[in-house]
Amino acid sequence: MEAPHNPDLQGPPDIPPVDPTAGDPLSSETTTEQPTPRLNQTRTGIKPKALPDPQADLTDPSLYFNRELSHLQFNVRVLEQALDAAHPLLNRLMFLLIFSSNMDEFFEIRVAGLKNQVALGDDASGADGRSPRSVLAEISRIAHDQVARQYRILNEVLIPALEAHKLRFRRRDDWSDAQRAWVRDIVDAEIMPVVSPIGLDPSHPFPRLVNKSLNFIVELEGKDAFGREGGLAILPAPRSLPRVIALPAELCEEGFSEYVFLSSMIHAHAEEVFPGMTVHGCYQFRLTRNADFSVDPEEVSDLASALRGELLARRYGSGVRLEVASNCPDELARFLLAQFSLEEGDLYRVDGPVNLTRMMSVLGEVDRPELLYRPFTPGLPKPLGRKESLFAAIGAGDILLHHPFQAFSPVEELLREAARDADVLAIKQTLYRTGADSPIVNALVEAAGNGKEVTVVIELRARFDEADNLALASRLQEAGAIVIYGVMAYKTHAKMLHIVRRERGKLRHYAHLGTGNYHSRTARLYTDYSLLTARPGLCEDVHRVFQQLSGMGQTRRIETLLHAPFTLHERLVAMIEREAEHARRGRPAHLIVKCNSLTEPRLIQALYRASRAGVECDLIIRGMCCLRPGIPGISETIRVRSIIGRFLEHTRVFHFHNDGKPETWCSSADFMARNMFHRVEIGFPLLEKKLAARVRKDLETYLVDNCQSWLLQPDGSYLKQQPGDEAPISAQETLLYAYATRA
Repeated sequence: MEAPHNPDLQGPPDIPPVDPTAGDPLSSETTTEQPTPRLNQTRTGIKPKALPDPQADLTDPSLYFNRELSHLQFNVRVLEQALDAAHPLLNRLMFLLIFSSNMDEFFEIRVAGLKNQVALGDDASGADGRSPRSVLAEISRIAHDQVARQYRILNEVLIPALEAHKLRFRRRDDWSDAQRAWVRDIVDAEIMPVVSPIGLDPSHPFPRLVNKSLNFIVELEGKDAFGREGGLAILPAPRSLPRVIALPAELCEEGFSEYVFLSSMIHAHAEEVFPGMTVHGCYQFRLTRNADFSVDPEEVSDLASALRGELLARRYGSGVRLEVASNCPDELARFLLAQFSLEEGDLYRVDGPVNLTRMMSVLGEVDRPELLYRPFTPGLPKPLGRKESLFAAIGAGDILLHHPFQAFSPVEELLREAARDADVLAIKQTLYRTGADSPIVNALVEAAGNGKEVTVVIELRARFDEADNLALASRLQEAGAIVIYGVMAYKTHAKMLHIVRRERGKLRHYAHLGTGNYHSRTARLYTDYSLLTARPGLCEDVHRVFQQLSGMGQTRRIETLLHAPFTLHERLVAMIEREAEHARRGRPAHLIVKCNSLTEPRLIQALYRASRAGVECDLIIRGMCCLRPGIPGISETIRVRSIIGRFLEHTRVFHFHNDGKPETWCSSADFMARNMFHRVEIGFPLLEKKLAARVRKDLETYLVDNCQSWLLQPDGSYLKQQPGDEAPISAQETLLYAYATRA
């Protein structure tokens, strides 16, 4: 499919004007026409120009999109969901807030890393050849446009649409007298006792403010109790207070649920914080800091202790972005920029609350099921409904679960059963993200208490989950489990569970292998595969990987699994090359890769060689993609699509036609250098033909999606697919219908 002519690769078109009295302008209830396809045209580092020579060197920078800009473009596709009337209204608000959360992390990690490169004079570029400074400039251009667009969507589309459905966010100019009195009572009772204003003078320098905290800069006039002249003050909002507060029903318009922002309450009563002074201005702002950190393995003797120290430092990393209220005077904005050593391009003026992510709490409070996705009950495979014991069910044959369409509970129940089974001798498990109070951890604690040999490999460095993982490590150690922090130089990202059980006088092994984390909540939100197996070959390989993680020695021979950082990358390249060789010999050749990111240059080059050989390559890449599809003679048989919908696409699946002898693999790894070379990962084959065929059918469902699918164009833009005259097909809805039970 050709992309429309796009001479300057501008951002998506502005949202249409909105009549607040007309309801949701994009709702199917208000129009019978198909919405105009939106073209996400945020630039990703390839400018429109002549296509590369078909014989070009496959390391040519023009063949690669920039990783960071591609990441940013994924965030924009998430924002697009806020305008998609196929989603219920409150879920559209959710997508808008997820965009905020994604952008926070993008600045904390990706932008912070680029800024560090520039500060150190490091001009090293990626495969795309762009310098860190040029990438930062492009990020700034796109991010400013999209953040401004986000607030227009909130103010001009979503808030009016929510009000049409009797959900209202009250601005302080619209408060009734009764509401003002209630706000005053809350301020006196809940806010004033915990606020700590900080006047700025020689004895009160500018304070260190916590990363992403809500603060106000206040202009004051007058003299205080000590005779000090007014000037500027900083007022941090208490982190313990909610950012959005529900008004009592008796103060709301009949039939309405109404909310006020903490920032509005503080604004309205700023003068009470500074008694006797005149407040000339009070403006909210928020600083985003560098939240990344690394631990030098040569400098650390105790990883847990080192991480505790780094977690404290993360709250006060160097500044990378400043958000201020749109009405903040220029001189105050410049003053704040100077305090944080930031430049004008790091300033983001926003028309609304600076901390939109905290609005997410409203979604959990509102009792309006008609404005949310329909609930469902995850299904169960038939084998699990016929056996009283999970060990008996798994022993009878491999079981594959597709979350969230199918339940994650069998994995938890397997651990609970193992913890209480007198015949179970040992349990080993990796944990990356799970939470200290999860059912998984509870079962491991119970197993250790019951005298089982419990060994847990916990990755303490799972970004933004470090504190939770430190807590669960302590809890497991106190219960008597053996806790290992993996290999210092390699994050343990593999998802594995190994159980040893005595049956009829012999030891039998059971395993769980997954593409996602052992986390009950995300198992309802992320798509992932879980394989439950008692196959001796697979279980023996899992056992060997655990031995390698917990002990020392040379690389162990792994027969069936693919294992990073040792064999995964080379075997994937080899399987892609094998498909290319089939094509060269005139045989049908096809591969499907589904993962979260595709950035590793040698894998991209292998895919380019496969395309040159004539292999049909279907890539389902949710987020970052540095491969440039559709280039004649180089990648013309490669199609890249991104699925964005109700669930976060998280499965990693690799399917190869292999001349009629198909192979289907699942994995914990993405096609990224960090996964292939700097993490402990696994890839596992689906050896049961029925299960492999089922996964292939799932993949084909994604390939025909015309509702939530975005096709990557040769110029770097993404084109949203539309049903047109065809029947609408949503892959996620199709799988939900196939596997789950509707409520």
